[in-house]
Amino acid sequence: MTGHPAFMDKLPTFWAVASKIQVSGELTTSRGPGTSFEFALSLVDQLFGESVAKEVGQLLLMQADDETQRKEEYNKVEWSFDHNPRVLLPIANGSEEIEIVAIVDILRRAKVDVVVASIEKSLQILASRGIKIVADKLIGDAAESVYDLIILPGGNAGAERLHKSKVLKKLLQEQYTAGRIYGAVCSSPAVLHRQGLLKDKRATAHPSVVTDLNNVSNGAKVVIDGKLITSKGLSTVTDFALAIVSKLFGHARTRCVAEGLVFDYPRS
Repeated sequence: MTGHPAFMDKLPTFWAVASKIQVSGELTTSRGPGTSFEFALSLVDQLFGESVAKEVGQLLLMQADDETQRKEEYNKVEWSFDHNPRVLLPIANGSEEIEIVAIVDILRRAKVDVVVASIEKSLQILASRGIKIVADKLIGDAAESVYDLIILPGGNAGAERLHKSKVLKKLLQEQYTAGRIYGAVCSSPAVLHRQGLLKDKRATAHPSVVTDLNNVSNGAKVVIDGKLITSKGLSTVTDFALAIVSKLFGHARTRCVAEGLVFDYPRS
């Protein structure tokens, strides 16, 4: 069996294995948040076979680490603040729960002040896979504050609803005009594009919408251009969130967060 490095000493020494996934008969174990994609796909493989697991992996945009560059950065600027950075994450019915939860989890581990705001009439939204997520605030209440960074999660249905929110559209335009940071993952870079917020910017997005964008950079999981950050989404969202942590706080804190997740991250 395997487990999180912090608990490996609790396992019987003879049976403990430091691997991402360990399948032993009917028992499957894994190390932590950073290995959860592999863990879930291992279960799919065991339940439905290798071909189904491969298909699901492709839908999640999972690739070997050496197949895709981690990130690309253009027009580099510093993201520095004299206060704890404040981030707004608007969500809607149909938003991708993987992206919402992963971004919030990782940024809060890094001690970022994250506000999750529902653009719906209630705090609770129904995400793309039927998981109910409760926001911290409604978008109207959240709009009373200023945010250092606004991030849009993906999900085709959710992205369309985000695009139609007049309050969010106003917030994004103010963010852009004020020269503050903003970003999107998966299908939501298309929202930024439709609102004219990707002009003269390099970006990436989910393969299903990337052809709708200009100045696309397909070579990396995460693309940063000045104060814009985008990602392909789903399995790349951990790299996306860690890239934000790196820009805000530097490599040391990012490495510390990645180690807590048991996520492979460069040492330098």
